[in-house]
Amino acid sequence: MHSAAPAFSPIRVLIADDSAVMREALCRAIESTPTLQVCGTARRGEEALQMVRDLKPDVITLDVDMPDLDGIEVLRRIMFESPRPVIMVSAATEQDADVTIEALNLGAFDYLHKLDSGHAVDPRRLKKELIAKIEAAARSPLARSSRSVQTAEQPPGIAVTQRPVTPEIVAIGTSTGGPQALQEILPNLPCDLPVAVIVVQHMPPGFTAPLAKRLNTLSAVDVREAEHGDIVRPGNVYIAPAGRHLRVRRRPEAKESLKAQICLSDHPASMHKPSADVMMLSIAEAFGKYACGIILTGMGADGLQGMTAISHAGGLTIGQDEATSAVYGMPRVCAEHGVLHKVISLPQMPAQILQALHYKPKD
Repeated sequence: MHSAAPAFSPIRVLIADDSAVMREALCRAIESTPTLQVCGTARRGEEALQMVRDLKPDVITLDVDMPDLDGIEVLRRIMFESPRPVIMVSAATEQDADVTIEALNLGAFDYLHKLDSGHAVDPRRLKKELIAKIEAAARSPLARSSRSVQTAEQPPGIAVTQRPVTPEIVAIGTSTGGPQALQEILPNLPCDLPVAVIVVQHMPPGFTAPLAKRLNTLSAVDVREAEHGDIVRPGNVYIAPAGRHLRVRRRPEAKESLKAQICLSDHPASMHKPSADVMMLSIAEAFGKYACGIILTGMGADGLQGMTAISHAGGLTIGQDEATSAVYGMPRVCAEHGVLHKVISLPQMPAQILQALHYKPKD
């Protein structure tokens, strides 16, 4: 007599999209994975809301453009009535980029773009990204909201209370969940921040400019999408443009306060462009022990090499904890490799940055 195979509950996904072709493509991709199950499909916004109430899916894929109620209004109602992970499906146009940034601000877990430079995304790539994001969404804090939130234990590392060296630049790397995380950090930094902040946020082309614009309206510091040749100035936040690598170079001939410059390039070829590793490696080389590296929520391992380099150079390295990460991937690998000096929750991050900088408000 054979013992029964262990039972498991597949991740139940609701697909809401007005395009029959897209609904079919998403269904095929999801149903091809044994751990996922399509529990329903909706063509209209009101229909999607009713199916959320009736089916209580684990994860929802939601088209930005929907009849009767657009994706933003559907998302807003889902988050009010029955919060759960929502992945926005966007055409990756300039208009959809603005809407997607708004959706992330309203609590969407992530987004999936179905067009790439005006052409349909390769089905194999679409499937790979879709499955990875659904699985990550199902493990997110929002999906586990009934479970009490506890702060993750800090891995072995160097206790950071008082450091003789004050950082001269802050480098932040993040991916999934990053826009929300940045919105909790940057608006809580003062306008007279004594250093510059360089950010790599994984996004498709066209999305980082709207993100920078939104964050700038919320912040006292000046937030902008970085441009080639920008002089790195204190009190400014530079977000690497999607599709370009960002490096920071020293300017030996410049005055102390203007001693670094941003360089954008298309090389090397890599999974992520921009890459947190590329950016952080350049900052470790340029600033050494005067660098502060911060790794936030995100899938994958981008940032491990860069955070390692900053740590080995004597700089300060900080990671977001598991409890407040939308996806505990990028911070996890850094913690597991022992390159983090400190692991803290997202709400603590602005105060930790100011403490590291020995910041004192002006009278």
